Amino acid sequence: MSERFYPAVLEHGAGGVFALWFPDFPGCVAAARTQEEAMAKARDALAAGFQDLAERDQALPAPTAFDAIKLPPKCDFIAFVAVGALPPDPSERVNVYLPKSLIARIDEAAAAMGMNRSSFFGFALTRQLAAGALGLSAPARRKAR
Repeated sequence: MSERFYPAVLEHGAGGVFALWFPDFPGCVAAARTQEEAMAKARDALAAGFQDLAERDQALPAPTAFDAIKLPPKCDFIAFVAVGALPPDPSERVNVYLPKSLIARIDEAAAAMGMNRSSFFGFALTRQLAAGALGLSAPARRKAR
């Protein structure tokens, strides 16, 4: 899944704080004492906004163009910036039929790694696909990630 970029407004807030807010994600804000710290927190704030929409089964909005952003009247504007984050990768339930003895071995290995069965399947399959163990071509391996 590729990174999605959204515009953010960097402003100087009350009390000397710097804040970034996202017009496309109301309430999604990153703030800090310095401009650099606020920028560093912006990616996590945007990812939280993505996650919030995913949990409500809502699609990500189209990014607002910079020239369409309306600034509030008392905004101490510094700059528009683009911030990127990876959208959540939703899980999907799958049913598989495996021999009971194999399931017992899987559960034992998962427990030894501190995982549940589903997490172990995801971990093991991701490693196998990345290693090319299934004979996939390089483009097919990239697409499988």
